[in-house]
Amino acid sequence: MTPLPDPKAARYARQRILPGFGDAAQERLAAAHAVVIGAGGLGSAVVPILAAAGVGTITILDEDLVDETNLHRQMVHGADDVGRAKVDSAADSVRTQSPDTNVITRRGLFTAANATEVLASADILIDGTDNNETRFVANDAAVAAGIPLVWGPALRWSGQVGIAWGGTDYRDLFPGGPDTEADTCEIAGILPSVCTVTGGLMATEVLKLLAGVGEPLIGRVAIFDALTGTTRELRYGPDPERDAAAEVHAEAPAAQDTGDAASARSISARDLAELLNDGAAELPVLLDVREPHEVTLGMLPGAVPIPLGDLDARLGELGPDAPTVVYCHLGVRSARALTLLEANGFTHARHLAGGIDAWSRTVDAALPRY
Repeated sequence: MTPLPDPKAARYARQRILPGFGDAAQERLAAAHAVVIGAGGLGSAVVPILAAAGVGTITILDEDLVDETNLHRQMVHGADDVGRAKVDSAADSVRTQSPDTNVITRRGLFTAANATEVLASADILIDGTDNNETRFVANDAAVAAGIPLVWGPALRWSGQVGIAWGGTDYRDLFPGGPDTEADTCEIAGILPSVCTVTGGLMATEVLKLLAGVGEPLIGRVAIFDALTGTTRELRYGPDPERDAAAEVHAEAPAAQDTGDAASARSISARDLAELLNDGAAELPVLLDVREPHEVTLGMLPGAVPIPLGDLDARLGELGPDAPTVVYCHLGVRSARALTLLEANGFTHARHLAGGIDAWSRTVDAALPRY
């Protein structure tokens, strides 16, 4: 396995000095695993940015070969790569740019059948395909795995970017399911810079989520129009009818054990609020794994603050047999913290889906969002 990027390397100096970023965020990037579906126009923008920024492990998944018609927008490939597998060409490009990045290639499609395997150790999923059906598969797989999906279709003169995460996903925006007759670049064409702008916005959202900085595009879609040079925002929320149907399904007797590990390992903000208010004899330990500057903005009452980077060394401050709920800003770091807790014998631990941001949105609006 390739050594992971050194978070203290000089190449990341201009990134580390960003306000609110620092060493801790760079360390989180180095420890992160991003899965990118598609090594075409969008992947050509996303993958090099993630590698350059210091994301430690990048899995690239694509079934196609490089074609001459790809070269005007898929700049991770060169003329000499025509006929090669896109995943191999993209991986070579990353290794040249960032030798310490651990690049994993998978030649093939992303499907419901292989999603669990592909996402086994992933912290985030990025859909850079031009296939509408694959995007819905990616959405459902990310929801099941409890990780964010950053998506971004691009076509003709415009692109869109959004995030499926924290209780809001792609099906809330398109409840009718995939449009199997949607146009593709091969049919409708695309301006090269639409890919680079859209892919750059996607990569930015990935870095924000993994580093735990900024306000991700959750419940919002950024729409870029190259012809007018403008970007506008579309806001949306969970589909109440779909949520109601899901609740009815959840309350119905199960025909069989589905083995849904993601739901067993997480708890929603509303369910946690009910748990804390029901007068149970043994309330869960609330573990806040955010950075100190985030904790000063607001925290859940009685929570124990231990930054994720310090958690391994400070596990002795916690009881492995006590019920524990770990949380962060949006749920990305807490998911990693949960894996660490489980590996150290914490058998009654869960993490807060959507993080403290979900708590602010659905339970206590007085808690500041950031």
